[in-house]
Amino acid sequence: METPSPTWLPHPAVLRVAAYAACIIVVGIASGMLLELLSQLSIVLVPVLVAVYLTRILAVPGNWLRDHGWRPAPAAAAVLVGFLLLVAGLVWAVVPPMVDEFSTLGDTIRDGTQQVEDWLVEDSSLDITRADVKEFEDSISERSRDVLTRSTDSVARGARLVVETVVSLVLALVLTFFALKDGPQFQRWARSLVPRRRQAHADEVARSAWSIMGGYLRGAALLGLLEGVIIGGTMAITGAHLALPVALLTFAAAFVPLVGATVAGVIAVLVTLASAGLSEALVVGLVALLVQQFDNELLAPWIYGKALSLHPVIILLSITAGTALFGVVGTLLAVPVTAIAIDAVSILRAPVWPDDDPLTDGAPPPMES
Repeated sequence: METPSPTWLPHPAVLRVAAYAACIIVVGIASGMLLELLSQLSIVLVPVLVAVYLTRILAVPGNWLRDHGWRPAPAAAAVLVGFLLLVAGLVWAVVPPMVDEFSTLGDTIRDGTQQVEDWLVEDSSLDITRADVKEFEDSISERSRDVLTRSTDSVARGARLVVETVVSLVLALVLTFFALKDGPQFQRWARSLVPRRRQAHADEVARSAWSIMGGYLRGAALLGLLEGVIIGGTMAITGAHLALPVALLTFAAAFVPLVGATVAGVIAVLVTLASAGLSEALVVGLVALLVQQFDNELLAPWIYGKALSLHPVIILLSITAGTALFGVVGTLLAVPVTAIAIDAVSILRAPVWPDDDPLTDGAPPPMES
């Protein structure tokens, strides 16, 4: 007797879609768990990230000292101490003059607020009285007091953040020292973990990643130089003080995408407000906003694209996605990680070296500075 074929089974296309959907769900859940784990390990991952960037920057003078007869430990210590002295010098050149300027900022803000109030009441076409302005100021003051009253927990969180930041910086400096001192040993150890038939590919990926990091940092330095010159020059033209310190701060802030440029722009506006006046501060703020928008939307994708051999559209999309997923850290990592991933995929798709290939034996070739 012939068994009837089942008619209740779904169409094969539906089964195929269901299988893909199940795989996507599983991968999504695993990715979410991985992201949660990474967020819990941020106190370790952030110092590692900082150490990677510092190592890439300081490897150039460190290798130069080694080439001129310095042993690894003294060379790493000298480079790291020199970097810290440079940072301390920049802080000394920027922070004290700004603190002096900000000491008069309160009076300047009060004068500017009074000018705006006089214009609203006396010269504008709006039907606003002194009583309306006073009521608005009282409302703002009351809301500010409420925020401060509810911010007792924020003080504790802020103290914890300060402690974590100090610990992260110390750990990052220690990791940077050992990376500069024992970089070749770390490279050989990591290479030994890769199967012999893939070691040549691993060497190529490592060299490519090292080169990409260098191109990314050079691009950030070029953007910072451009923003610093334009914003500092605008402050000098408007008669504001501290144009050079603010330009240096803007250059350094360019290595922290989006957030760094925003903070530097706010400081430039406040310094101009304190030293030159309200109208000059508005001019500096407008110029800073236009420069940052031009850099973020047009110039940064083009510069990074040239340095990393990526299309500007990929650069722009990677920055947007990284910021949306991981915030500031995602912004900082988006461009180099995308470039490294694309280049690694192209390298790993190449034919595998045979196990007995002589290129897989011996020490890995050094990465260029």
